[in-house]
Amino acid sequence: MEKKVGKIYKVSGPLVVCKGLEGVKMYDVCYVGEEKLIGEIIGLSGDLAYIQVYEDTAGLGVNDPVFPTYEPLTVELGPGLISSIFDGIQRPLDKIREMAGDFITRGIMLPALDREKKWYFKPILKPPIEVSGGDIVGEVKETSLVIHKIMVPPDVSGLLIELKEGEFTVEEPIGKIQTKEGVIALKLYHKWPVRKERPYKKKLPPREILST
Repeated sequence: MEKKVGKIYKVSGPLVVCKGLEGVKMYDVCYVGEEKLIGEIIGLSGDLAYIQVYEDTAGLGVNDPVFPTYEPLTVELGPGLISSIFDGIQRPLDKIREMAGDFITRGIMLPALDREKKWYFKPILKPPIEVSGGDIVGEVKETSLVIHKIMVPPDVSGLLIELKEGEFTVEEPIGKIQTKEGVIALKLYHKWPVRKERPYKKKLPPREILST
């Protein structure tokens, strides 16, 4: 879909009302203003979209641009989560501090997971083998105490035709899965919409108090 730029119609605190965003849906992410402040669409009425902006909206004005993504807010799930600190929209605060100091610069966005760090991946499955969402294909030792299980994404199933051992970044393919739609690359991480429930077989009742 062609991404048409909208225009700000009104600003009221963290709420920005926008015109001209054709084809957007509830909870789609938009970037507001020239600094591209991140926000979510929380209401639609006629040709108006109501956007909750998650950063300071000072300085925004009528007719400033609004850039739609046509995608929901997602999180990245993979190695690196345990060793980092994130804010509420999964921006890595430790990396942002290295770039911008103690205060978060408006509009700054970085990938949640480090794209350069390499992780040693050890497979536990041997292709060819049928797999589906949630199947564990291997593991990464994320810290001295935490073993990160690498799973097939919940919405993927098919024939695992390739799986490699070695050091990989989260963006490098560790294997391939033959699905009905074609061959897809399997990576150490995947993205998941924050408002979409994760599938499960059953919920386990708590048996011990978590002391913090």
